[in-house]
Amino acid sequence: MICCCDSRVSPEVIFDAHPGELFVVRNVANLVPPYSPSGFMHDVSAALEFAVQNLKVKYIIVMGHSRCGGVRAFVEHRDRPDPGDFIDYWMSLITPAAQSLDDGKNMSRSDYLAKLERASILTTLNNLRSFPWIDSRVAGQQLKLLGAYFDVGSGTLEVYDPIPGVFTPITSAAQ
Repeated sequence: MICCCDSRVSPEVIFDAHPGELFVVRNVANLVPPYSPSGFMHDVSAALEFAVQNLKVKYIIVMGHSRCGGVRAFVEHRDRPDPGDFIDYWMSLITPAAQSLDDGKNMSRSDYLAKLERASILTTLNNLRSFPWIDSRVAGQQLKLLGAYFDVGSGTLEVYDPIPGVFTPITSAAQ
């Protein structure tokens, strides 16, 4: 699971998982940079390589969430004169998602943030496909990439359905 470091979004709690059931990578805004074996330190890429090649995981779930501070920071800090040492560069990974939404033109701020949180999940799923050893396993049906969105206010979990291109809520079997 790739998820945000926000403490309101604990995948172990959301999925009622026991220790050892999930391999979790947490970072600001649940992002994965594109494949780039540059020789620099890449903690997310190293975790992905370990999970896919050593643990042979069958699923990678990218789980974003509502009211994401990282997504909000991206919107508020764009083009600021003092970009900081790390966060603005990291958050620039959201740029393709923002461009897919025409940078929020003709949307309210709250609608834009909610759409950007979901669009960022799709950008991260695309970035995952840039890793050759992920893409080959997806193509060979040995690995599935899934997008999920957690609403921290309601507790609703949505899953991305690529056929219609929308996030749909998961309902319990008891309903």
